[in-house]
Amino acid sequence: MSELDLIITNVSAVLPGCDDPQVVDLGIKDGRFARIEAGLSHDLADRIVDGRGRTAFPGVVDAHQHWGIYNPLPEDALSESRAAAQGGVTTALSYMRTGQYYLNRGGDYASFFPEVLDLTEGRAVIDYAYHLAPMSRGHIEEIPALVAEHGVTSFKVFMFYGSHGLHGRSADQSSFLMTPEGERYDYAHFEFVMRGIQAAREKFPDIADQISLSLHCETAEIMTAYTQLVEEDGTLTGLPAYHASRPPHSEGLAVTIASYLAHETELPTINLLHLTSRKAVDAALRMADAFPHIDFRREVTVGHLLADCDTAHGVGGKVNPPLRPREDVEALWAYLIDGTIDWVVSDHACCKEEMKFGADRDDVFVAKSGFGGAEYLLAGMVTEGSRRGLSFGRIAELTATNPAARYGLGNTKGAIAVGLDADVALVDTSHTWTVRAAESESAQEYTPFEGTELTAKVTDTFVRGHQVMTDGVVGGQRVGRYLRRPTA
Repeated sequence: MSELDLIITNVSAVLPGCDDPQVVDLGIKDGRFARIEAGLSHDLADRIVDGRGRTAFPGVVDAHQHWGIYNPLPEDALSESRAAAQGGVTTALSYMRTGQYYLNRGGDYASFFPEVLDLTEGRAVIDYAYHLAPMSRGHIEEIPALVAEHGVTSFKVFMFYGSHGLHGRSADQSSFLMTPEGERYDYAHFEFVMRGIQAAREKFPDIADQISLSLHCETAEIMTAYTQLVEEDGTLTGLPAYHASRPPHSEGLAVTIASYLAHETELPTINLLHLTSRKAVDAALRMADAFPHIDFRREVTVGHLLADCDTAHGVGGKVNPPLRPREDVEALWAYLIDGTIDWVVSDHACCKEEMKFGADRDDVFVAKSGFGGAEYLLAGMVTEGSRRGLSFGRIAELTATNPAARYGLGNTKGAIAVGLDADVALVDTSHTWTVRAAESESAQEYTPFEGTELTAKVTDTFVRGHQVMTDGVVGGQRVGRYLRRPTA
């Protein structure tokens, strides 16, 4: 029996604590990194893979996806995990909740979540986990059981849902959220969610720092008023109109409210999701100064880094929060470079053309929100990050190490290091190519990134040593596993 199952040779690997890649061989045994050193003898392994001079990044831990939001969950688990593998993603954390979309029903998580797990088992080509949203009082009571029985350690609040709906015009809370009669999804509920999560942290002190709450920060009342103003005025159309209808100060106000509630409830582990603007990040930094005892983490998406509301390819770029003008894109990059942002995600939500667009394809206010993008995550970060002086080591932290540590995956994911899962993305850092939706494994037929020129490309992806993409072609191996957190 050989000492190693696989050696990936002829690569420069992005290793923990190093800004620049190091020339090493990656020795893998039983799905984990066993030896990482230069000049490993090929006689040690059953199989040798020539990395052809590529840069080996740790497999991306994409901490924000939405499997099953618009398509049947088993279909998304297959097609969208394949798209994720194209982008070097080896672990996806998908948001899930009761209510319209997803499984389109209410009820308790004791019956709902096992069905989610059954529907995705054996379907994905990458590893996966779920964040859950407590939509009702009953869900709050279930939080300790979700932690203990299913290894769910991350939860979510959608701050605008109670009176604005998912796409901008629906305000019918009862039919959209499917909450029990007499309950409201409002600031009081958000407070009680925080208290429930803090109670769980106290019940499980050994893993308390890995039990957290993530928040989609937009303010329903501001968005409702501005949507009416924008539609009545009629001057703006398309994505610029949607940006104006959900202005950046709506994000900033929601960040402020969420932060004070975290202070009030003594919940220190708060993740501020997909911040899109200078105002949103400024509010987040002000709150960090005001409440230094809160361990805030700040997230941005690759979509808000690669596209803006004036140059994205059509209304297909509608997303919540919206794509912003170029000055906000540049502000986000500046915050990335100075260390303010903790991780980058895709917010991947496959929405096929027949569902995405309304009868008037150009009416942004009737289009559905969200689009895919995991397949461009690592290539986009290397392309734009390199232009702006972002080191490969920092890119690895933003796309893998930091989200893995926060969400209970740091024991097995997030870095190329002995003992961790052998999750690797090989990147050709000198390959120029043009984004075409037709070349994606996603079931989505369009992309707001259409025509974007990237100067790096993921060529090979390994999940626990299984080569799920070779020379740009995703294979048929469905090796993905559900990750019970914290992983051991």
